[in-house]
Amino acid sequence: MAKSSKSAKSERQALIDSAMKKQRSAEKRQSNLIVGIAVVIGLGLIGAAAFQPIKSAFDESEYAGVEIAEVGAAASVCQDITTETATDVNNHVPQGTEVTYDFAPPAFGPHWNVAGVAPAPFTDKFYDADDRPPLEALVHNLEHGYTILWYDETVADDAGQMSQIRAIAKKFDLDDTNFRLKFIAAPWTSDDEDGAAFPDGQHVAFTHWKGDETESTGVTQFCSETSGAALESFMAEYPYTDAPEAGAI
Repeated sequence: MAKSSKSAKSERQALIDSAMKKQRSAEKRQSNLIVGIAVVIGLGLIGAAAFQPIKSAFDESEYAGVEIAEVGAAASVCQDITTETATDVNNHVPQGTEVTYDFAPPAFGPHWNVAGVAPAPFTDKFYDADDRPPLEALVHNLEHGYTILWYDETVADDAGQMSQIRAIAKKFDLDDTNFRLKFIAAPWTSDDEDGAAFPDGQHVAFTHWKGDETESTGVTQFCSETSGAALESFMAEYPYTDAPEAGAI
């Protein structure tokens, strides 16, 4: 016997309702799966973000009781020290002026003079690409007798060497009054001087500005990797006291 129109309609509606229920159930499972994957990824990212500082701190602790000369490679990884006749002692240009320096990285030159900005604070011994002051500020630090350890992007991508450089920087972070602690570690990036690079195979550089108002010298040493031994020797040969403005912080 043929089904009534009403009965057929009810069965069809039941089939539609069942199909829609299954679709909603599938969509819910898919939504829950997406949320679950997102949570896992989020937790993974949070874990990675939390892990790196912990790992860095752990790696740096390895050097806590180690002398600077024992951090990193031997001094033999560094080239001979070079010097250039320097100019621009007390040549202060307005803040915001972009100076093109003749060397990568600079050891002297025109610079900004803004309290709390240029020179960069004595208390800050380490910078990465996100917080490094402009070159024009750091050159003023050189005029005050600082030694700057510059590291390029190859080193910035090397977790082991970055732990060494941070550990070295911490050894200069002892107090706020000892001028012998005039040291900064800072990155040299592809944005600096339109991508001017260190010599082939060299990824770390030390710079220092030696002299006085009448005669001064820019001093540079390049290294293929981080060497606390070379840094210690460099700073012993070129202490803050021989700088044009050694008495300023």
